[in-house]
This record gives sequence, structure tokens and C-alpha cells, in this order.
Amino acid sequence: MATSEKLTPVTTEEPTIGKLVADASRDLSSLVQHEIALAKAEMRFSVKAGVLGSVLFIVAGFLAVLITILLSIAFAYFLTMTGLHPAWCFLIVSGVYLLLTILLVVIGVGRLKKIKAPEATIETVSQIPAALKGER
Repeated sequence: MATSEKLTPVTTEEPTIGKLVADASRDLSSLVQHEIALAKAEMRFSVKAGVLGSVLFIVAGFLAVLITILLSIAFAYFLTMTGLHPAWCFLIVSGVYLLLTILLVVIGVGRLKKIKAPEATIETVSQIPAALKGER
């Protein structure tokens, strides 16, 4: 059998450093893009769940305000059973809320006065520039 074709040897070339760097760069870019897409998908789901949860809390808060108003009116009318004029009964209920408000403000101011700067964090953050320069 005579063939006019020449057999060409198969040569396997070693990839160049430039090709290896280009491949690694392409693969890294692809990986980062896929991770960003995954993060976006997860965040979309989390945001939807967060918005729904927030709306439910807002509705619950609104209903709690309505319940508080209705219970206040009911309490004032229960006080009228003692023989007091309704105006005095509503003033008593308002006074109770005023005292409760003052108490909560005093407690809140006391808690706010306990806030202080994160001194240890400020100290360590101020050392970062020197550490990056290799001084420490």
C-alpha cells in the first residue's frame, strides 16, 4: 500500500508563561463573575424575605397602636363605673400615659449616657498604617 501522505509527528508544546497567565486570568474573571451572579441571586431572595418581614412588623405595630387606643378608651369608661365624670376618667388615663412616657424617657437617657467610643478598636485601627509600612 503506497500512500503519498507524509506522517507528521505530533508535538506537544509546553504552554508559555503568557498563555498560562492569560488562562488563569480568564478563569479567575469567570469565577468572580459567577460568584457575583450567585451573590445577587441570594441577595434578591433575602431582600424579598426582609421586605415581607418588615411589612408584617409594620402592620403588627399599627394594630398594636389601635389596640392600645381601644384599651385606653375601655379603661377610661371602666373608670366611669366608679361614678367619676368621663372627662376626669380620660384625664386619669392620659396622666398614666404621661407618667409612663416620662419614665421611659428617663430610662432611655440613662442608657444613652452609657454609650462610649470603641477605644480598643480605635487603638488597633490607628496601628494599621504603621503595620502596612512594616514598622511594627
